[in-house]
Amino acid sequence: MPKEKRIHVMDEADVRREIARMAREIVERNEGTEGLVLMGIHRRGIQIANLLRDEIGSQSGVRVPAGSIDITLYRDDLGTIGPLPIVGESDLPLGGIDDRTVVLVDDVAYTGRTMRAAINELSDWGRPKRIQFCVLVDRGGRELPIQPDFTGRAVTVRKDQRVEVYVPDLDGKLGVELRTVKPEAA
Repeated sequence: MPKEKRIHVMDEADVRREIARMAREIVERNEGTEGLVLMGIHRRGIQIANLLRDEIGSQSGVRVPAGSIDITLYRDDLGTIGPLPIVGESDLPLGGIDDRTVVLVDDVAYTGRTMRAAINELSDWGRPKRIQFCVLVDRGGRELPIQPDFTGRAVTVRKDQRVEVYVPDLDGKLGVELRTVKPEAA
């Protein structure tokens, strides 16, 4: 039986500090909120985008538009996930994405393939002025030359580890852990 080990990376207070910092950076780098749109990538990216939207609102007094994107049909490994993939709903913000700065938000950056798929889907919806990428955790390990513009925390992750991001809507708590699964000694 494998023995699971969990390593604490960020608790709720840590995540909220990183969200506040990233919200400031997003507004500063874009010289305000004019034309800014947040798009959360299913699943946990949506909750991170909502936390960012709320934080930007509390810092600036402006509620930036937000939407969500499901990249399932744009994945390059669609054939390996089964004949009937579960496709979620994508939701464009009011006013669309044309000529706007779209900040794609995800929980974890890894190979870069999720971001490539999200960019491909956005291209089907319109032509943003600019696309930026924001992640709560960057675990490294890129296979494509795609890097986040805004990162909460970069972590070193071994091959036998997985980053687990917890959000209140789905998990009842907010935080980040590394999960290690190793076989027990015989």
